[in-house]
Amino acid sequence: MKPILSNSPALSEAREKLKGLRGPKYWRSLEELADTARFREMLEREFPAGWWGGGEGLGRRDFLRVMGASLALAGLTSSCTKQPLQAIVPYIDQPAELVPGRPLYFATAMPFHGFGHGIVVTSWEGHPTKIEGNDSHPISLGGSNIFMQAALLDLYDPDRAQAVMHGDDASTWQNFLGALHGVMERQKGRRGAGLRILTETAASPALSAQMEELLAQYPEARWHVFDAVSRQNCHEGARLAFGKTVEAQYSFDKARVIVALDSDFLFAHPAALRHARQFADGRRVSAGSDAMNRLYVVEPTPTITGSAADHRWPMRSGRIGAFAAALAARLGAAGAPDDTEHASWLSAAAADLQANRGASIVIAGDSQPPAVHAWTHAMNEALGNFGKTVRFSEPKIPNTGSLSELAADLAAGKVEALFILGGNPVFSAPSDLEFAQRVAQAGFSAHLSADANETAASCQWHVPESHFLESWSDVRAIDGTISIVQPLVNPLYNTVSAHELLAAMLGSAETAGYDIIRKHWTGAENDWRQSVHDGVAAKTQSPFVEVKAARIAFNNSTQPAEAAGLELVFKPDPTLWDGRFANNGWLQELAKPMTKVTWENPALISPALAARNQLSNGDIVELKARGRTLGIPIWITPGQADDCVTLHFGNGRERVGGVGQGVGTNVFALRESANFHFEGGAELRKTGGSKMIASTQLFHNVQSAERQVLREGILAEYRKDPDFVQKSVEQPPEDETLYNAGEFAYAGPRWGMSIDLTTCIGCNACILACQSENNIPVVGREQVSKGRSMQWIRVDDYFRGNADAPAITHMPVPCMQCENAPCELVCPVGATLHDHEGLNLQVYNRCVGTRFCSNNCPYKVRRFNFLFFAKADYHTPSLKAMLNPEVTVRWRGVMEKCTYCIQRISAARIAAQEEDRPIPDGGVTPACAQACPARAIVFGDLSDPQSRASKLRRHSLRYSMLGELNTKPRTTYLAKLTNPNPALSEGAHA
Repeated sequence: MKPILSNSPALSEAREKLKGLRGPKYWRSLEELADTARFREMLEREFPAGWWGGGEGLGRRDFLRVMGASLALAGLTSSCTKQPLQAIVPYIDQPAELVPGRPLYFATAMPFHGFGHGIVVTSWEGHPTKIEGNDSHPISLGGSNIFMQAALLDLYDPDRAQAVMHGDDASTWQNFLGALHGVMERQKGRRGAGLRILTETAASPALSAQMEELLAQYPEARWHVFDAVSRQNCHEGARLAFGKTVEAQYSFDKARVIVALDSDFLFAHPAALRHARQFADGRRVSAGSDAMNRLYVVEPTPTITGSAADHRWPMRSGRIGAFAAALAARLGAAGAPDDTEHASWLSAAAADLQANRGASIVIAGDSQPPAVHAWTHAMNEALGNFGKTVRFSEPKIPNTGSLSELAADLAAGKVEALFILGGNPVFSAPSDLEFAQRVAQAGFSAHLSADANETAASCQWHVPESHFLESWSDVRAIDGTISIVQPLVNPLYNTVSAHELLAAMLGSAETAGYDIIRKHWTGAENDWRQSVHDGVAAKTQSPFVEVKAARIAFNNSTQPAEAAGLELVFKPDPTLWDGRFANNGWLQELAKPMTKVTWENPALISPALAARNQLSNGDIVELKARGRTLGIPIWITPGQADDCVTLHFGNGRERVGGVGQGVGTNVFALRESANFHFEGGAELRKTGGSKMIASTQLFHNVQSAERQVLREGILAEYRKDPDFVQKSVEQPPEDETLYNAGEFAYAGPRWGMSIDLTTCIGCNACILACQSENNIPVVGREQVSKGRSMQWIRVDDYFRGNADAPAITHMPVPCMQCENAPCELVCPVGATLHDHEGLNLQVYNRCVGTRFCSNNCPYKVRRFNFLFFAKADYHTPSLKAMLNPEVTVRWRGVMEKCTYCIQRISAARIAAQEEDRPIPDGGVTPACAQACPARAIVFGDLSDPQSRASKLRRHSLRYSMLGELNTKPRTTYLAKLTNPNPALSEGAHA
């Protein structure tokens, strides 16, 4: 059976059904919208497809036979399971600050997307186990994203490169130094004329200083920079507008109206964590303030930012330039012809911006041409936003060459020695450069990287690179703030950092990374120690500069032409980025926002395009552009712009570890220098083939037409009636429940959680934080396709309205921690029970795997270990060091779920008892709440009326998911509010 039937009659029927509904209709997939046979089949099952391990499940006789055997063995579980041997080695020389059984916390920073992100790392007896955001860092602000959380798994990845390689032969660092010495000596005589160095954007001031020293010694050498996810258009747009390169610094907390032109500023921007916090702060509604910002988004494919919009318009990337120019003309910032097709949208957005002069932002995404960025600068200046919501700093960008220039020099035979420090350009370079063949033309080539990737295979030498958690460095954030990158562990393998390799090229092969960084920072010892301790070097933020935008004329030289035919849009993968995380199982298995696809990167197309070509999810199509072809499965995506195919790059790696090998499609094959971000004139052909794609979109469905789990409204409705949510929620009598376990008397804390659906952006950081904190295993593509994913938190995406341009809401769903818990009454061995603080606990060594609790849970938040999924983590030496020692590793046949990070609650309780004090509000923060960059999750003691959690529980927007069941969840929600423009109809949400 096809995963999705997307023919036009089904979609038309679904649209007719929507017209007949009196209230809003929420749906999680196109199957549900069209009410297909597959969806009805899923509803008839209590569990997702394959839950019982067979196509039809167990019959009654087989079920009773299996369960009888399980109960008979209830008391033998521990003795029949062979536990792994543990080697215990006592400390001989114990550090003074190290207390066994208590973690230490170290501030450092993670280089990502060309800039630094401040982090705090938890370390147990010398091995890091958890990454959090650094509260003191001006970009992180204590939040984190999925890449920061998953970086820990990359550190312990057993597939990392572990030795120097010369071709296919293992070698040594000393042998490489011998070859390096000869190369550098030859280049001295030629002043470096044949020397080329290729790096990614250098966010490290110390590395830039080393490169300057190297270029001073070899003045004719060239330094080239290439990033697969490039910000070059932003910088060129600034030069077009101001005559120089500046970096825009946005203050979203001061903006009441925001227009995003193909900009995913809440997720894919170097300052996304700060943006998410500020944007969320501008949308919180409280009893004392009902002010709320408004967001307009124009984009080709649904993004995290687009899903948060009050008005979102799907639009091909090539048409956004004309839209931006028309908006600039209406604001008096540019001369341009009017855009009659979008006249109503433009008029409404322009009037809204004009009404909020000095308190608005217009922002363009990295993939838009320089002219679009120049127009956004002109609009912000015309609106009086400069110096208020938009300020500028001068980035310290070295004068470097491009990858195209390097490829040309290689082809001309001018390169005698090529050093590639980081990145994987052979995989990610534009296909027209044929970079693998060009690298082979260098007389000498060496690549520094953490894994033996495609570029390593093309070079003569490969040097394994140290992870940022095991090497010294420094890194600059997008606002200029510098952090010292300090290691938490000695290199696990024979690796070196880029600083140490450059030192060897400079003739100082024995210089350690610490000495290089410490020498670069020549300040006093106290200042150095304070910077390392805080994770932020004081007073290093770049000063703001004043700029004035020129009036940008609308003409053929500035306006990017829109090509006819099908458009291809190239975007970094939402979970794998540019492919550097392809061997990271956490990220491969993380469901991508909006599609919930895992272990794959299908081409995203609109429902209308699918209907015209009679395509279903998983069908393989052939895409053709510029004479190049690519076969790839498709995924039908609500809200995708029509005649537009989005290709997420990062998968399809050929030289990668066992996790990423053979996963997905390499879409870089279609990406050329001239169509680096998008390309028109493409063709699509249905091949007749198909591929199974693992998606969690249909799993754990808890709503129906009669039972809606979402509550939402518009700001104007809230202002008229703040209690409109309470009036829409069924409130059964206290004693009317099937699950009443009696009232508990709580002498101490009574823990609870509040999740604000208005500020949740659906970034999935909570899922990865929970996975890292609680030793949750990866199960693989096949098991995910059977509904056996193990993440304790899921983020359900709900769509409302037209499938072509729906409104989108994200709903995180952890365990509800019910007071009247349905799971507790049916467990035959008491493995799930209430504790004295109101937590619904799971006692793993009692559990015999009946799964009655999961069957009885209306929220579907329990996960079952079918095949001892943690086996790889527990029996792989490098991965064992990654496990949180405070959390039990669950074995086969055991049910597991969220317990509000009970290990953190216990640690806070013990510390409070030792110091004879109560646990303060905020003294316990579960991993999900700590990671959330928008602070949409609040945890606290409901017994304390002044705690944040108690105050939110009294909020008029508060409601319980499926509260009509009277399970009395401790996890409650704040209904989602949107702030649409009254001048635009609801249908303009698109």
